[in-house]
Amino acid sequence: MAEPEALAAALLQLSAHAEKLSALDQREAGHAAETRDRITALTSMATAMQSTLADQAEILTGLTGLNVQVAELAARVDEIAPGDDGELAVYQPSASLRFWKLDGQARQDAITRLRAWVEQIYRPGYGHLSAALGDCWEQHPLCLYTLDWLSELWSVLYLQPRRTTGTLAGQAEWQTRLLTAAAEQLTRETSQCQHAAARNGASAKTGTRP
Repeated sequence: MAEPEALAAALLQLSAHAEKLSALDQREAGHAAETRDRITALTSMATAMQSTLADQAEILTGLTGLNVQVAELAARVDEIAPGDDGELAVYQPSASLRFWKLDGQARQDAITRLRAWVEQIYRPGYGHLSAALGDCWEQHPLCLYTLDWLSELWSVLYLQPRRTTGTLAGQAEWQTRLLTAAAEQLTRETSQCQHAAARNGASAKTGTRP
């Protein structure tokens, strides 16, 4: 081959190789860009996963001791839930007696319930405190209101299947402070009323003690 023709052929080959190299460079540049994008996406995913793991760790930390709390709640539910026989394990206070609205048979039924507690629990068990209660207490709204909450609180504290430290503290409070204050009110109400005056007058005429 003549020298000019050989030189032209070599230039053509070099040009072809240059185009291939350029195409290769562009392809590799595209691959590099794609790789960078994938690395960026993976980095973002890893960051999100790390945040999720941190949140889960915080949640797990908050769950520490949850089994103990669940056990305590279950024990309390067992105390207040009905048993197999349908009866409540813990005494439930009855509805408030609205003596300011009650009349007729409904009022008599409410007073009968209080009378049963006074005769069976209060008078036999609380000595001089209950002895000072006048027999006319049924005719005094103050006595009805007081004996209502006093009897219900007594039932809550004493009609329980087992005694806890809280129940024991409540019994002490009822016995030493609430009962004495209530008994003083009951005594004052039934010893300074017209019924007491009538009893005293009758006793003076017969020569007997009231």
